[in-house]
Amino acid sequence: MTTTTTSTGKRWLKRIVIALVALLAFAAAALFIGDQLARHKMQRKVEVTVKGLPFRDDAASLERGRYLFASRGCVDCHGAKGGGAVFVDDGKGLRIAGPNISPGPGSVVAGYTSEDWVRSIRHGVNPKGHALMVMPSEDYNRLTDDDLASLVAYIRRMEPASGGAAVLDLPLPMRALYGFGMIHDAASKIDHTRPPEQPVPDGVNVTHGAYVANMCLGCHGAKLNGGKIPGGPPDWPAAANLTPGEGTAMTRYADADAFARMFKTGKRPDGTPVKVMPFGSLGAMSDIDVRALFLYLKTLPASPHG
Repeated sequence: MTTTTTSTGKRWLKRIVIALVALLAFAAAALFIGDQLARHKMQRKVEVTVKGLPFRDDAASLERGRYLFASRGCVDCHGAKGGGAVFVDDGKGLRIAGPNISPGPGSVVAGYTSEDWVRSIRHGVNPKGHALMVMPSEDYNRLTDDDLASLVAYIRRMEPASGGAAVLDLPLPMRALYGFGMIHDAASKIDHTRPPEQPVPDGVNVTHGAYVANMCLGCHGAKLNGGKIPGGPPDWPAAANLTPGEGTAMTRYADADAFARMFKTGKRPDGTPVKVMPFGSLGAMSDIDVRALFLYLKTLPASPHG
């Protein structure tokens, strides 16, 4: 009896070891295949038809461009001077930095044509036709022609800053997820045939708020109902649900004043900090933009988180 039991136990142990080895081999193969798919995907050609916008140099465009650069996320990835900035570094192999887009040495936009600017900002595609991996163009795809031209005007007139190319160090599992299509670059999410937004007058109204809300799409999703941030580090919290309804983030803010204070302080009304949000930019948003955004968010249909 003891001999039989021992023999059976050994057979089960052997089967478990074989299963574990097979599982590890399968995981290794999946990572290898995913990595190869990711390399191929990064080098794919993204065909987009773009129409350049005339370069501008007037004072009004430069001032509008300065505001957009400061308030729409550009400083968080490219730095206040445009020379580039590290915005993700978890110390575990994930490190992402925006490139130098100033007119200075090492700039990645040196020699950009008007079409190149439109292709990169609005479509997330570089002049060679490859996807710009960390450019959140889904947030900028809906910029009006006036705003896009103003933003480009300001960047082209910035003081030269030193810096270099983008840094994109992704751990192997993250590259595999990208290769298998579980993480998407902006170029694969954008409707490249969508026409630019038409200008709307600035004002504390729902229409202007809807335009401002375009900057929230990359993290909070097309319905602004939040969820896991695409491509974000594993320890990042899920993006908040910005739609009305019980249990959503918007219930924290009784009025536009409370909402505006969060943009300036980075803290909720109860004093707890809001994580991940790019307050380097959000804090620079005008009172009109923030209050219009609050009005618009209140008009959204309630939607489950994520």
